[in-house]
Order: sequence, then C-alpha cells, then structure tokens
Amino acid sequence: MKRLLLSSLAVCALAFPAQAADCPAITIADMQGVAAGAHLQQYEVSEFQAAGSCTLVFHENPAIGALNDQIQGNPALPALAERLPSEPLVVVPYEAIGIYGGTMDALSNATEAGTSDFMSTRHVNLVRYSDDLQTIVPNVAKGWEWNADYTQLTFFLRKGHKWSDGAPFTAEDVKFWYDNLALDPKVIEKPKDYVLVAGQRMTVDVIDPQTVRFNLPAPKPGLLAHFATHFAQGFQPKHFLGQFHPAVDPNADKNAQALGYENGYAVISAYYGNSDWMDTATPMLNSPDKVASLPKAAAPTLESFIVIKETTEGRHFVANPYFYMVDTAGQQLPYINEQDEVFINEQEVRLLKLVNGEVDYKSQTLQLADAPILLENQEKADYSIQLKPGIALHAFSFNVTSEDLEKRKVFGDVRFRKAMSIAINRDELNEVAYFGEGTPQQYIGFSPAPSFVDPKWHQFAIEFDQDGAKALLDEVGMVDKDGDGFRELPNGDKIVLNMQFATQGIAGQVVELVGQYWSQVGVQTAIKEVTPDEYRSAQSSNQLDVGMWEKGQPIAIVLGNNELFVPPFENYFAHRTGMLWAEWVDSKGTKGVEPPEYVKQMAADINAFQSTLVGTPESDAIGARLVENMVSNLLFIGTVISPGPIYHRNALKNFTEFKTASYEYYRTYPYRPQQWFFVDGK
Repeated sequence: MKRLLLSSLAVCALAFPAQAADCPAITIADMQGVAAGAHLQQYEVSEFQAAGSCTLVFHENPAIGALNDQIQGNPALPALAERLPSEPLVVVPYEAIGIYGGTMDALSNATEAGTSDFMSTRHVNLVRYSDDLQTIVPNVAKGWEWNADYTQLTFFLRKGHKWSDGAPFTAEDVKFWYDNLALDPKVIEKPKDYVLVAGQRMTVDVIDPQTVRFNLPAPKPGLLAHFATHFAQGFQPKHFLGQFHPAVDPNADKNAQALGYENGYAVISAYYGNSDWMDTATPMLNSPDKVASLPKAAAPTLESFIVIKETTEGRHFVANPYFYMVDTAGQQLPYINEQDEVFINEQEVRLLKLVNGEVDYKSQTLQLADAPILLENQEKADYSIQLKPGIALHAFSFNVTSEDLEKRKVFGDVRFRKAMSIAINRDELNEVAYFGEGTPQQYIGFSPAPSFVDPKWHQFAIEFDQDGAKALLDEVGMVDKDGDGFRELPNGDKIVLNMQFATQGIAGQVVELVGQYWSQVGVQTAIKEVTPDEYRSAQSSNQLDVGMWEKGQPIAIVLGNNELFVPPFENYFAHRTGMLWAEWVDSKGTKGVEPPEYVKQMAADINAFQSTLVGTPESDAIGARLVENMVSNLLFIGTVISPGPIYHRNALKNFTEFKTASYEYYRTYPYRPQQWFFVDGK
C-alpha cells in the first residue's frame, strides 16, 4: 500500500511519553531538524496513538452547535464521538495548536470565475500532495493500492466518516459520482479526460462500504495524481442527489416536482451544476424562490466549510460539524468558525482592500506587477507577502479556427505565429513587466521540464528579431498596401488584433507591451480589459483573435489529464485555441474543422504517454515527440516564467511558506489550511 512513510512515526515517538496517557499536542515546529519532516504532517489516529503509547482525547469547537443551527436542513448535533470517523485524520499543526473562532475574509472575482483560490482553503479529495509537492498522501481516503500493472486502483475509506448532514459517507458515493454524474451526458455533456483512459470509460466496484476500486481498461498511473491536484472531487452524496437521479431512484422526477422543479435532472443541476466545477452556484443563487421549501440550501459536503448564504455579491460559510480532521490535541478542525467571500471584479478595488489589510489570504489574480504596492504597504497593514516561483507562464495564442476565414488562413500559418513570437522583446518584457525577476522561455507544455525535454525547445523562437518577423509576415502575404503603417490580410482586408484580457489570467502590463511589439512590426492591435467571465465566454464561442492566460502543468498532472495536448488544449477556465478542431474531434469528424496531422499525432501520443511507465525509453520518446510537435508549431507562444505574490494577514497563523505561487497543485491544498487560526480575536 502506498501511503505515509510509517518509518517516520518512530521519530515522532520521541516526543511521546513511554506509558499510555493523553497524547502530547505536538506541532511541526516541535520537530524541526527531524529527518523526513515533510512527511510528519498527518497520521491515521491509530498510528499516532500507537507511536506514542498514548490516547487521543477528542474536543469540539464550543460554537459548533450554533454554527450547525445555521445550516438549513441539518438535524441537531450528536456527540462529537458520533460525528467523527472511527479513524480521524490527525493533522500536525505547523506552529501551534489553534484557537477556535473568527471569520476568514476572502476576496474572489465572481461566482464560478476566479474562486479557485478560496475554494482550495476548504477543499478535500481522496488524496493530496504533501507540501513537498512530491509525495502523495491520504486525505479523504485513508490509503490506496495499485495492482502491478496500474489497471486497478483501490481506495480505502474511513469507517464512520459522515457527510456534513450526518449521513454516512461510503464507497457508494464514489461510484455514484462516477457512474451517475461524471459519465451521465444529461449531467455533464462530455466526460472529462480524467474519468477516461485513452477515451474509454473505467468501471467502479464497491467492494464494501469502505473499499472502492477503479478498474482501468489500460494503465494510467496518473489517475492518482489527478485526485491529488484537481478541484473535481471523486465523490458526491448519493443519499441526497441520488433521490433525484432516475437511475438511482425511480421516483426521481416525482421527488423533484414536489419541490417545484421540472424533473430530477433539474434538481441535480441546481445543486451540483452541469460541469465538474466544484464551485457552481447553489439553489440560493439559481433558485432563490424555491430555497425556503427545499430540504437543504446546499448539497452536503465533506469539505471543512459549507455554504449557508449566496448572492451575486458573495457567499458565507460555516464550519462543517462532521469534518474528519483533528489536531494532535484531539481538537476537531477547522479552527476558524466562518468564512466570508466577497466578489469584486475590479483589480484596483481588490488591491485597495489588500493594502488596507481587509483580506486574510489571497493569491489568485495577483501578478508580479502587483508586488511593489503590496510590499510597500505590508508593514503598515500588518500582512506578509511571499514571492514564490510560478509553474505556468504567460502565453499567447492565435485563433487557428477563427470564424473569419481570412484570419484563419493567417493564424493557421506557422510562419505568422513564428513572426509574432520573435517580434516580442522578452528581455525588455522581463525587465519592465517582471522587474527582471523572470526567465524568458518558450511554452513547452510541461512545467517544470522533465528530463526528456531537449533544452533547445525552451529557446525556440524566443530571440528578438523584428526584421525576421517582418520578413516572415511578408512571406505570409501580410503587407501594408494602403501606406497607413499597418499590414493588411493577404486579400487586402484590414486587420486589427482584438486583444481582450482578464487580469485573473495575465497582467495588463504584459498585454500592453506585447501589443506594442506586434504593432512595431506592422500588425495593428486593440487592447481591452474584460472580466474573466467575458473572456471565457468569448473564447468558448470562438470569438477571440488572441488568447492570453497562464499555461503549463507538471508531468504529474499531464499523466492524469490529457487536456494540454488535445484540442482545444485546456478546459473552459483556462487557455484554449482551435475550438473548431475540438468540435471535429468530439463529433468524430461530422462537425467542425479537421485539425492538421501534428495535432492528431499529439492526441494519439498523449494517450500512449499516460499508459506508459514514466522514465522508460518508450515514455521518454513519446514525451519528447509531444514537446516537439507542440513547440515547433507554436500553437501557444510563451513569454516569461516568473514568481508570483502570496498574501496573508499576519494574524492568520499556521500559514507556512509555500513552494510555488500556482494553481497547478491546487493552490493552498498541499498546505492544509484547515489548521489556520486567528490570534487577533476577529
């Protein structure tokens, strides 16, 4: 079984008394200098007690009853011993055993757009990455086991684990998520790659209430890393949502109509949504007129907090009274009582709230360009800024399947894309927009680069060469025919690149400079800031000329999700191009536009790559070909990889040093935010 390194428990025992007694309230700070410290983060309670010959006595938040009273449809609370699993997950706090109370103030862009940062503070999944970003450790699942050829993945759940309404959480909830939500086209129109293996479905077997097995049609070792990094949770409450699913309950439509909905699927949409996004709107926002008569305002959760109020301006959460984690003093987590989230789209307003110390934690939407003002005010407003390396880099793309056929011809010509790449002065861009803190490089898909990546690809077409760019544009047939200083399309039509951007995905300074560089080689640009929702809507409807967002993933994520190498080359929330290529792929050639051969090769290669053991010559050869096809064709044009700011108020404790400022490992998830607490009584 692959799980926590049990050898580290012997080290932990040094802090324990020899005879059976109450367990000492140890912290990571108590273990400084201990070998394998990155793994001394959490234990199963039996391991923790056995290592120190001690008994862990459990304690609850004194306010938990009052918090539970605010959750619509939740019954009165039983004793804590009946709410915790028989084997809770014991979290070792970073600095101190926490103090209960307080409200965490969070800031997001808008409902469903720009909320992943805050989502990650309450997120749970079957497993997670440790804060070393290398070791996968238990979370909702207490353990797992692969078979020899990575075609069976078995998860072991916690006996007595309960949903936020007190109903049992079992293997049936995992199977329900997979069979009845993830693969039901009436819930999610198209199944995501991570629930498939080379395009084929898995099967899920319930072995017993605490054991669930994924059977894969071919090897896919990266499936485990998917559960460790992704927002989509591998379980949903069958006892609640199942009563509205016709494959689970024959009375599903009747049950829904009694609540005022057309059918059962309409209720599932109201509670769960129609995608895998963890943060879709609840009935409080999508069906406010029905909420009072519904059994619950939000579906039960395993997360540390549950939403109790939601409007277009924000949301409010309270601690989950059935949460399955405790600290080393036996106190049920989370320490913080409530969370309050405000939606603000304007970057200037967000920054003002941050420099005034009105927010407790923030990383998403913050760019390196924001660092000077944040650093300047941190002492005055009593907050701290960490500048940490990024994983994704700012990248640009052109709409290779534009609805405008003349643009499509040009954008689809690799000579044009190369011209636009070498027109960018990345050294100047780095100095001006990134304060010299970044590294100019090309987009290669993988970040950081695995050993099979030839270093030449990082440098491909990143030299600043305006004359070369102009010569390539001439070859394409884009010349200035009317003498106004800007080139026309080969057929003589005017072209102005509409560069719509959202600060959630890229800094405005970067967009402005790149727009200037392109104008200097004769390609006219028009720059406009839009909201993330507006950007994503335009991208999804194939209306963008230029895509621009952060892009790049570690190999662990690529092994579980093929999206970077298959049209449209990422998901709704991220950086995509080739929307009509994707339509052709999805329709098996009956709709859309047929992609070129190198795109078909990447789609085949990524499936083979995911099923091949990493580090073997076969795997390395496939990976190298993926990189060559992606980079040499310049579907995405990289700029500079740079650090990013991470903000937190100093009164928020057990906030550790992050390894990266990134979305790719799911932001705060490796750093166990359930242990955060306040010392200023807020």
